[in-house]
Amino acid sequence: MTMSNELATEKPSTQPLSPLEYRSDPLDTVTRWLATAVLEPVHYDCIIAVKLKILDGKCKMTALDKVVMVLLYEATRLQPTLLLDADIHDVIDQASQHLQDNKDEAVSEAIRIAVYETRLLAETMISRPVMKRFKRTLREQGLFEAVASGVAGEWPHEHRLMGT
Repeated sequence: MTMSNELATEKPSTQPLSPLEYRSDPLDTVTRWLATAVLEPVHYDCIIAVKLKILDGKCKMTALDKVVMVLLYEATRLQPTLLLDADIHDVIDQASQHLQDNKDEAVSEAIRIAVYETRLLAETMISRPVMKRFKRTLREQGLFEAVASGVAGEWPHEHRLMGT
């Protein structure tokens, strides 16, 4: 019997899917994670800094990890930060809108400079070890992996981002 015949004759499972087996869109997975995450203001600073790096083209994360970070930014942008001023969102909004409106054109020099300078400011205000611990914790908690696999993660209890 060939492999395809064996697969065709398998009986479908009658067991319900566990919470980790159903497919999920990235926003759902990020939202579930945020529902139990205990984030501190400095973590929101980190999320903003990564968003700026993405806009500036300097982020070295994978494409999918960037999607996760953009979703985290969008979901947490109104949260209070520790180091960065709220007006930083104006620069991000302008750059995002410009990129959306001008997909086929080069980014305007003024927007490019504004994002670059804002990113540098954010990076100087947030210590490198804090940023590295933040990203490492996101990886260790399985957020990136859950989004990559299309599986909605279950975080049944409160979790803290440690070491910041």
